[in-house]
Amino acid sequence: MNLKSLPKADRPREKLIQKGPQNLKDEELLAILLGTGVEGKNVLEVAKQILRKYSKKRLLKMQYNDLSKIKGVGPAKACTILAAQELIKRALEIGEETLPIIRSTKDVIAQFTYLRDKSREHLAGLYLNARNEMVHKKHLFVGTLNANLVHPREIFEYALLGNAASVILVHNHPSGDPEPSEDDLAITKRIIEAGKIMGIDVLDHIIITKTKIFSFKEKKLI
Repeated sequence: MNLKSLPKADRPREKLIQKGPQNLKDEELLAILLGTGVEGKNVLEVAKQILRKYSKKRLLKMQYNDLSKIKGVGPAKACTILAAQELIKRALEIGEETLPIIRSTKDVIAQFTYLRDKSREHLAGLYLNARNEMVHKKHLFVGTLNANLVHPREIFEYALLGNAASVILVHNHPSGDPEPSEDDLAITKRIIEAGKIMGIDVLDHIIITKTKIFSFKEKKLI
């Protein structure tokens, strides 16, 4: 049976995209690594045949010479499996990555000290998961903040990509005055409202200068 004759939702790659890798069977995961089948057998059938003959643990320990001799594998596919093996080994050695926890305004400022010396305004976002761990930080905009130029779409795009639960906005005032402008207030309000619609909290908007800071949260503006 040709793999294309299967319903699209049952093909390994499509199934992974729609349902996630945790919902795939062992042979479906192996089929994705193999990529293609052999004459007379589609890739899913080849994967099933391999797993009937070799255990998963054995596959993870096999070397290039052994893998490349398996019918339906060959040199190129053996390299793909070996690369997957090595990634697994390295991940197990490293363990789970420790993400910095953001507990205070001071923790936020520590991530953006470089903004103090900028001669132009820069807007950045600090993205957090549900445990207040920093998922990533992103430089978002350069130039005087204007409600017509700064769009919530760009800000929340990175939140969605990183599965962030919340965002903290940070921008600098080269003038040295940390007080928010009318545009700063309008932009913040607009972003907060957009966040409510998308289910992503805007925890704070912090303005920094060389010597001072202004926190919307501490001033109860958020």
